Amino acid sequence: MPAASRLYFNNPVGRVMEHPEGYAHIIYEPGLRRLDYLQSFLTHTGKLLELRGWNRLLGDQRLMTAFTPEESEWIVNYWLTAEQRGVARIYGAVLLPKDDIARLPTSQLMTDAHVAALTYRMFDSEEAAQQWLRQVS
Repeated sequence: MPAASRLYFNNPVGRVMEHPEGYAHIIYEPGLRRLDYLQSFLTHTGKLLELRGWNRLLGDQRLMTAFTPEESEWIVNYWLTAEQRGVARIYGAVLLPKDDIARLPTSQLMTDAHVAALTYRMFDSEEAAQQWLRQVS
């Protein structure tokens, strides 16, 4: 039986999990978010990556509401800068929202993120996302 993920941080935005294969697994909850909660959620994600020396994450956005322009700006201009994360490059597998409307802003954010410090691929299947993360380790 494979080892289970361990909860690292939790708030109304979602859960940050430590995956036994050596990556952060972040799971977004549905609904609108407060910016300070999102900032805390992603700051803790960065702290986990730095603490463990990891550079990979699985972002489960399947149930989340699209990022607001303010959230997207903060993610690209603050969180994705290497100085703030403590990790030079992150490899991110992103499970896309089921809502087609939510996919568009996520796609734009991910385009901006690629220019910043995130190498990513988008997936519809968690198994495919995990397989890709194993290949980039």
